[in-house]
Amino acid sequence: MVAPSACAHKLLTFFPFLLVLFDLQYEGVESGINADVDKHLEMGKKLLAAGQLADALSHFHSAIDGDPDNYQAYYRRATAYLAMGKSKAAIPDLSRVIELKPDFTSARLQRGQLLLKQGKLDEAEEDFKRVLKSNPSDQEEKEATSQLAKSDEIQRTRSQGIAAYDQKDYATAETLLNIVLETCVWDAEIRELRAECYINQGEPGKAISDLKAASKLKSDNTAAFYKVSRIYYNLGDHQMSLSEIRECLKLDPDHKDCFSHYKQVKKLNKQIQTAEELIQEGRYEDAISKYGVVSKTEPNVPSYAALVQERLCHCYTKNQQSIEAIKECTEFLQKDPNNVNALKDRAESYVLEEMYEEAIRDYETAQQNSENDKQIREGLEKAQKLLKQSQKRDYYKILGVKRNAKKQEIIKAYRKLAQQWHPDNFQDEVEKKSAEKKFIDIASAKEVLTDPEKRSRFDAGEDPLDPESQQGGGGAHFHRGWNQWQGFNPFGSGGPFNFKFHFN
Repeated sequence: MVAPSACAHKLLTFFPFLLVLFDLQYEGVESGINADVDKHLEMGKKLLAAGQLADALSHFHSAIDGDPDNYQAYYRRATAYLAMGKSKAAIPDLSRVIELKPDFTSARLQRGQLLLKQGKLDEAEEDFKRVLKSNPSDQEEKEATSQLAKSDEIQRTRSQGIAAYDQKDYATAETLLNIVLETCVWDAEIRELRAECYINQGEPGKAISDLKAASKLKSDNTAAFYKVSRIYYNLGDHQMSLSEIRECLKLDPDHKDCFSHYKQVKKLNKQIQTAEELIQEGRYEDAISKYGVVSKTEPNVPSYAALVQERLCHCYTKNQQSIEAIKECTEFLQKDPNNVNALKDRAESYVLEEMYEEAIRDYETAQQNSENDKQIREGLEKAQKLLKQSQKRDYYKILGVKRNAKKQEIIKAYRKLAQQWHPDNFQDEVEKKSAEKKFIDIASAKEVLTDPEKRSRFDAGEDPLDPESQQGGGGAHFHRGWNQWQGFNPFGSGGPFNFKFHFN
């Protein structure tokens, strides 16, 4: 049996050797880790140069995981973030680089430039001053000096712009803030302030881009989403308003103003959507009723009052309620004189009312604003033909019916007039001759307007009973004298004529 003292002596003898083995083992592990980190850095660098940014970023992540104190890994990851347009993510990495290596002037200079774009002028100036104190290269010194001067100038301009805004001199404030934002492109506060300048100058549409940018630049910016939604709403864009207010509620479901506005926009949006679906289905009476509800839901915003009026103009026109259509269209066009849709609708209603010259004027105005619109061109040609036709023989006027009269209305009017102007009702030869002409016109009107094909041709501006209107000279057989109408019973349904005529 070996004595304990002998074992202890042997351990002490081998202890220095064990320490050497341990050091070698540890050194091997450390060397392996560093080699792995270097491999990730080299691969990331190559991928970054090749423009494969996401893959490069992945390698830089791995390098940092392998060595959290490797300033080069942070610097290269910051470079990848900048190349991807993720400046906010780059700043913490650049800060870590400076923390690990305070004399790394390139990182400090880059951070200063990013802080300047964010409008953090004091912090940016501090970085530029530190660069100048750290033995920079000539190029770095020149850049830091230039950026420091620029920052000082922006500080003054920014202060002047805010002062002008406080004095309600919004035009001057806007001009000054424009200069600031040329450099401080990521300054959310200045963008919001410029948006307020636009709003106060009556140009809310211009404010939208600034407020949208501010909503992305500042975390949880519910105020920006709310303002954008309100602007869209007041401009009449209820769909975009709904989209923006939903973004506000995603950030804060209990936001009082956003939730209240959301309920209003959602209700209005649904009503307008339903009304438009009814129009698509040709249910114009229901659409008219639904747009009446829209005007009650939002009576105070001019954009929606105009929308309701424009859509009522359209619905009345398509429903052939021409008098109502002309009234609505005219009121709307007083606010928007060159609205092509309203001009087309009113022109169509003018045609129904046989006001052809007015219809032509509307179509011509619409054509000036939409030269390639086939519907306008065809409508204008039709109105011109109908005007020319009305100066000759108008079968609707002869029977005293409207252009949208149903067949039964036409037959009823025809029978009444045929009885009134029947030649046998007149003894005086002059009166009889005049009655014969009227009776022929009445019978001709009935023939054309009760025949769908002939009526369609007449509505298109062609007289089916006029030889001059016949293509190729055909159709002359339609011209009939009084003798040719004898034997025709205007009161029957095709049976023998019941009246006896006497001629000297």
